[in-house]
Amino acid sequence: MQITEAMVAAAAQIAGMSFSVSEREQMREALQEQLRAYEQLRAAPIDNAIAPALTFVPPARAQTALAPPEPAAPIAQAAPPGTSEDLAFAPVSALAPLIRDGQISSVALTELYLDRLKRHDPALQCVVTLTEDLALEQARRADAELAAGRYRGPLHGIPWGAKDLLATRGVRTTWGAAPFRDQLIDEDATVVSRLADAGAVLVAKLTMGELAWGDVWFGGMTRNPWNIAEGSSGSSAGSASAAAAGLAGFTIGTETWGSIVSPATRCGVTGLRPTFGRVSRAGAMALSWSMDKIGPICRSAEDCALVFEAIYGPDGRDMAVADRPFRRRPAADVSRLRIGYLRRAFDQEHDQQAHDRATLDLLRALGAELVPIDLPDIPSEALGLIMWAEAAAAFDELTRDGRDDLLTRQGADAWPNRLRAARLIPAVEYIQANRLRTIAIGALEQIMTSVDLYVAPSSGEHNLLMTNLTGHPALVLPNGRRADGAWGSISLIGRLYDEATILAVGQAYQGATDFHLQHPAIVTPSPRGEGAGPPSTSGAPTY
Repeated sequence: MQITEAMVAAAAQIAGMSFSVSEREQMREALQEQLRAYEQLRAAPIDNAIAPALTFVPPARAQTALAPPEPAAPIAQAAPPGTSEDLAFAPVSALAPLIRDGQISSVALTELYLDRLKRHDPALQCVVTLTEDLALEQARRADAELAAGRYRGPLHGIPWGAKDLLATRGVRTTWGAAPFRDQLIDEDATVVSRLADAGAVLVAKLTMGELAWGDVWFGGMTRNPWNIAEGSSGSSAGSASAAAAGLAGFTIGTETWGSIVSPATRCGVTGLRPTFGRVSRAGAMALSWSMDKIGPICRSAEDCALVFEAIYGPDGRDMAVADRPFRRRPAADVSRLRIGYLRRAFDQEHDQQAHDRATLDLLRALGAELVPIDLPDIPSEALGLIMWAEAAAAFDELTRDGRDDLLTRQGADAWPNRLRAARLIPAVEYIQANRLRTIAIGALEQIMTSVDLYVAPSSGEHNLLMTNLTGHPALVLPNGRRADGAWGSISLIGRLYDEATILAVGQAYQGATDFHLQHPAIVTPSPRGEGAGPPSTSGAPTY
């Protein structure tokens, strides 16, 4: 293809630039060389698993350390729940001592969850692959080890579910997308391996919005157990739905731009989005190499701490993972903490405003010093092009070979069109966006030197995108239901690499509330689906 001066003029206009006719003529030869370079690059096979040579590491400031944490309280003995329903919704912190002390076997617990997965998945559409044979094999091994005196820790024998972008040897990993529905990856993701080493039992690969967008996948739409007429939000759609419905002891999700926070909010569960670079993404589908994060979705903050403890840290495969310690703490003495709150976000009218203000009142009652703060004045929405550009690279071949036509969602605001449009983001603007991102990290870290953490309404899009770009950790906690039954949540944002504090504060909050103890009565639709109605997809898209 020969590049003409008219093509250069059109391309410049798309990039928001203006060049004279003589300048455009001079550019043609250089652009022709660049086109030849594109052709050579595209001839070289590059798997989704290959990360760029440039690695993003959030530059944390040196901060005054908090008082040395007390050791986490050991998991106490627990009485068995009264019914199998109670057992299904029990947190890991209650299930662990039951298994450890021989009051229930891992096999029995696994069979309970497998039965519930089979029974409720037709309504919820949250399972891609039931890993029944693997689960029973792992459960029998967990019981045998315990009988022989080997106890691996609080996840020993606990059934869990994996978002279906985590590779599992011998089990398909579909990424929620029709072009990959039969994909087999001959390895276990690091998170899968680490949970196996902790003695956990994989019962299912759970649904995700296709290529980590939303709650629509090639098998339909994953539903919210509290209201199956609506989707569970996404993209960790199946993980949040299964955790809320009591279909596994805990689940694993991922977040690039809201995909743990949003479905955890919709489904009324607790989710931890760790600091960027805390958990290895080796063996996980890449969407955005500088924004993707893996974290637990559970029934309590304490459970999130137990799971995070098993999965964090370097593995020698994901070069973005920092070698930073984590020490699980008991519930925090909130009276010792300065907790920031986003003044403008709490003042702005929104559906959950009353519950969000009640959260602040409770933190005050617990003795916290609340400090009003504002986010840096940086156009975070513009920085969203970082994700779009990296996603376009991650799925370059899908766009070029036309298989994007196989994706379920088509249209202007769906992956096929977004990935095509992202091809036209100039490299210079991508780098400029990352430079502005560095400024944002420094500005937010400066704010964090004056508080131990801060509280934000989870629905605040500016905070959600800003902190995903800066890499700060977030813990999302259910904090009340509206009159229509819909859940809301609050987010605790911590300093870089300081998950321990937000988890400890989350435990203190949940010790004073009962929102996390509530669970849905799942309404199963008739075989024809009457009564469910068309699913609602309200809410911002999440990735």
